[in-house]
Formats: sequence, C-alpha cells, structure tokens
Amino acid sequence: MFQGNGNAEVAGMTDYPSRAAHAETVAPLPATERGWAWWLGTVITIAVLMASVWQISQVDFRAVMAMVPVSPMFWLVFALGYLAGPIGDHIIFRRLWQIPIDGFVALLRKLIGNELITGYIGELYFYTWARQRTGMVSAPFGAIKDVAILSAVAANVVTLVLLAIAYPLLGTLKLGLEGSALVASGGIIVAMSSAILLLRKKLFSLPSADLAFVGWVQGLRVVMSLLLTGLAWHLALPDVAVQWWLLLAATRMLLSRLPFLPNKDVVFAALAVFMIGQDAQVGALMAMMASLLLATHLGLGLALVGGEALGWRKK
Repeated sequence: MFQGNGNAEVAGMTDYPSRAAHAETVAPLPATERGWAWWLGTVITIAVLMASVWQISQVDFRAVMAMVPVSPMFWLVFALGYLAGPIGDHIIFRRLWQIPIDGFVALLRKLIGNELITGYIGELYFYTWARQRTGMVSAPFGAIKDVAILSAVAANVVTLVLLAIAYPLLGTLKLGLEGSALVASGGIIVAMSSAILLLRKKLFSLPSADLAFVGWVQGLRVVMSLLLTGLAWHLALPDVAVQWWLLLAATRMLLSRLPFLPNKDVVFAALAVFMIGQDAQVGALMAMMASLLLATHLGLGLALVGGEALGWRKK
C-alpha cells in the first residue's frame, strides 16, 4: 500500500512551520467544500459503522461484564494498554506536525478502523483527516507511511529479541513447533527488517533525526503494550504470578509475528495452559479479554461515528 513519494513531501511533515515553506504545496480545502478526501473519510467512517453494527451481535455484553474484574486498577491498566498506540502516535505527530488535540480522536478512529475492518484502513482514514487540514501540514502521505513502516520494524526487533530468549522453551515443548519453522520465521523477519534498513533512503521521507525519534517511540510503545497486557492478566487472575503473564504476553506477540507457524492461537493456548496450569481459568480469561477489546472497539467506534455525523450536519 505504501510507496515512496520522494523527498518533496519531507518539509511539510517535519518541522512545522519552519520547513513548511519548502514542502510540496497542497491547496487547502475550504470548510464548505466536500472534496475527495472528505468523501473518502466519510466512506471509511460508514464502513466502521457497518462493521460495528454487524459485530455487536457477536458480543454477549452481560457475560463479558460478569467476568471483568471490578478493580479500578484493572480498568486503568486496560485503558492505558488500549490507548498506548494512539498516545504513541500523538507524541510522534505532535513533533512532526504540531498536531492539535482533536488529532487524538482521529488517531482513535485510525486504531478502530484497523481493528474492525482491516489493517491499514486506519492509516488511510488518518491520511484523509490530515489531507483536509493542509493549513496544518502539507503532503502528509510520507510521514504516515514512515510511521507505519517503523511501527512494523519496532515490533520485528522486539520479536527477534523475544525469539532469542524463548527459543529454548519453544523448541523443547511438544506443541507442534518445529525448530526449522522457528528459524525460517526468524530469518524472514530479519530479511524484511534488513531490506527496510538497506532501502531506507528510497523508502523513507522524513529526516534521520525524526526517523530516530519515531523508532524510539514505537519501540517504547511495543514494550509498554507487552507489560500492560501482562499486568492486566495478572489483575484479572491474581493467583498467578505476574512474571508468568508477562512471559505469556511476550509469547503471544512472538507467535503472532512468526509467518511459518500454523494454528498460532492453538499453540498459544497450549503454551498458556502448560505454563500456568489452570486450563479453565486461563481459557475464560483469554475469552473475556478478547470480548472486552471487541466491545471497547465497538463502543468507541459508534461514539466517534456519532460525533462525526454531527459534524456532517454542520457542513
């Protein structure tokens, strides 16, 4: 989906407003004009609404709420884990574009679009949002592309570290994991990340200092998400030591990014039971967390779509 667009876009995506004068100029859209970016953003918003309505029937909200811990600490950790991505993106785009506070709402829509519809549809929505605000930033495509690529690279780097740590465990447990599959998966991750680094001058649009900043923020986001996921599981099942949950959270991320491993969910469930030893409780916890995440996506998605619909009336 992402292709380099040259260095002509760099200025408007980095040091606003000092570099903006050198960026590729995109004519601002008047508030009353419904241009292509407005229509594309509207189509994505409607798609999120339809996906939300379609998936609501799959969630038993009473059952989910009955399983969720009442501890305020659980809800705080869950909220921080859920918002880790948008918070990291807002920090990044605050530096690149001086993004306003309402940009955080757009980043929430980006997250929900990716989760409810398909990966990178959220980036497309965020592009339309930024494209309509050319007074704030010109030619936003390059920055969004770079941030998305570096997000994947950061996750790959963390995954490789986890693979090196977990290889003795995953290779010896009889869970259908073959050593050759692990090595091949790790090799694919290394090859992809190496190719990105080798082609960075053609792939990336942002200056080196901005790329380094984005990379550090994305890496910190990945690590914090792992820690918060493990802590949330621990708060839900406090009888299990937190270090086991942190190890499981790392293992889940590791398995999710290895391309040659079949039945990843089955393997993760087997690992969870093997390590924790509480089959029924672990299974119920994973089902509860998955349903709670889906319910959060749906609730926020409907609320944000409703807010945007009010904006349509004003236009």
